[in-house]
Amino acid sequence: MPAPKKTVRRSLLVTPAVLTTVSALALAAPAASAAPRPDASASPSATPPAQMSSVGGSRLGQSGTQANLASGVPVLPKDVTARSWIVSDAESGEVLAAHNAHWELAPASTLKMLFADTVLPQFPKTTKHKVVPADLAGIGSGSSLVGIKENETYTVHDLWLGVFLRSGNDAVHVLAAMNGGVDKTVADMNEHAEQLQALDTHVVSPDGYDAPGQVSSAYDLSLFARSGLQKADFREYCSTVSADFPGETTKNKKGKTVRKPFEIQNTNRLLTGDYDIDQYPGIAGVKNGNTTNAGATFTGVAERDGKVLLVTVMNPEKSEHNEVYKETAKLFDWGFKAAGKVEPVGELVAPKGTASSASPEAGAGEAGGSGDGDGAKDSEPVGAAAGTDGSGGIGTALGITGGALVLLAGAAFLVNRRWPLPDLVRRRTRP
Repeated sequence: MPAPKKTVRRSLLVTPAVLTTVSALALAAPAASAAPRPDASASPSATPPAQMSSVGGSRLGQSGTQANLASGVPVLPKDVTARSWIVSDAESGEVLAAHNAHWELAPASTLKMLFADTVLPQFPKTTKHKVVPADLAGIGSGSSLVGIKENETYTVHDLWLGVFLRSGNDAVHVLAAMNGGVDKTVADMNEHAEQLQALDTHVVSPDGYDAPGQVSSAYDLSLFARSGLQKADFREYCSTVSADFPGETTKNKKGKTVRKPFEIQNTNRLLTGDYDIDQYPGIAGVKNGNTTNAGATFTGVAERDGKVLLVTVMNPEKSEHNEVYKETAKLFDWGFKAAGKVEPVGELVAPKGTASSASPEAGAGEAGGSGDGDGAKDSEPVGAAAGTDGSGGIGTALGITGGALVLLAGAAFLVNRRWPLPDLVRRRTRP
């Protein structure tokens, strides 16, 4: 059996150097929208509901585009056709601009970010699992699959690569079975979404497959990405471009049992590029999705000139190939030009029960703070590197302070210790 090829990753985020214990501050959760959840098994409405959640600020609950385009602020791109989108500062949580941010829509596989943020801390990546038929039960017809076979053994690391690179619903169902089953995993995800104050989200299927009543929003998907990116393993998987995945066990001509791996590639086209779109400079993940009812959805994180931005785009009306990535790239370009010039229209709130580090003016009346709400068991040992065992999250009783130099693909980076992304870094040019 040939030596397995090393996993290929984009230069990404390494780990924090300093963790400081802080007191948790109990904060009341903003009220959820009173509007009923749409049926995600049907096509989405052409217009957003009259009432939407105001988590993160009252303007985010309004329909249409919300942006403070004062003098000196670049004009928003005019050819963005998505039903919903949001541009935010991944570190401070400031929302630079948004369009129907709280519109509850079918999320497709972007919901796997919540699945990963919920389940990933439960198992060390070296844990092995032999797949039984029951593990693969209930996978939706036409689902994206990584190619998991019954009676074969996989590591948790293998399974998560299948989730993130190939959006494999088979890998999701195996991990859900390890977590106690689909029903328990769905309950865990809904509980975690509430903890993150992602109140537009209702999970029915852990893989994001279209299901009646399964919804999320551009705002909530950004919360999931922001929380997940605190975890070293999450960062590793969402930034991986290609990797070897274990194949089926067979016998060679000599009768020796072999298991030849096959290559899988990430379907995030801003990470890999495609014939009609370039790899986006500074991109570091996170997750894409596409289903009949959701259309194309995507959340991405990218860094440029000391700024780290999150962009979520849901269901572009324009039907061009890779349109969701093209619109995301345009919003990233605008965000990097507008950062530091535009007054925010709201904020990405912190999980329940965490201390606030946002400015008092930002999102007045809403909760803010630090931590991912998962508890201390998700904490990464100080100084551990990305890709090592452990989840790398920070608990509700932990905060980040100060700055530290870390290495990222041979270049020097400066960590800016603002909530929450302790390992998303600000680029610093070497002298």
